[in-house]
Amino acid sequence: MGRTHTMDATPLTLGQEFSGYVALLKKGISSLEKSLSGLQGLALGGTAVGTGLNAPCGFAEKTTQYIAEMTGIAFYSGANLFAAISAHDDLVHAHGALRQLAISLNKIGCDLRMLASGPRCGLAEIILPANEPGSSIMPGKVNPSQIEALTMVCGQIIGNDAALCFGAANGHFELNTYKPLIIANFIQSATLLGDAVHSFALNCIRGLR
Repeated sequence: MGRTHTMDATPLTLGQEFSGYVALLKKGISSLEKSLSGLQGLALGGTAVGTGLNAPCGFAEKTTQYIAEMTGIAFYSGANLFAAISAHDDLVHAHGALRQLAISLNKIGCDLRMLASGPRCGLAEIILPANEPGSSIMPGKVNPSQIEALTMVCGQIIGNDAALCFGAANGHFELNTYKPLIIANFIQSATLLGDAVHSFALNCIRGLR
């Protein structure tokens, strides 16, 4: 049964409902993949403010080429080093894709938690795997712990996005000094999302009935 405003609406199949989830995730992954090329632009050779003062001629190109060969990643010299040093729009864009995935995953998790509610007095349209059955006073009770873990991670990523955007907005004049705030939140978000999605797929989705 389809639902709007959490109330019964018109019929749909479970497959149709899950096809919506798949579409959300595909779109999020596509957004993330498209954002990656922006992260490959380097500000090497811009020196202090982007003018390249005191950098040897050809330094940026040669160093960028060496890093690309060493890592196997197609790094390139940034088109405008003034922008690359004073702002971090590419990181904002890429983290926005992580946030987009987190928002979609949170929606999916909340739906699954409600669909599995009960089982006697809830919807009980799906059954979650019993990863941690039982409690001190309710034997056999199965809590949606994997979903709760996922949605907490999603909340953290959404919060990290706000902090990262604040850092990116503080690129005063020719240098953004909030780089530690930006990169710390970005790395945490990427790490948390990767770990959470792996655990969710392995310990929840795979055993869904």
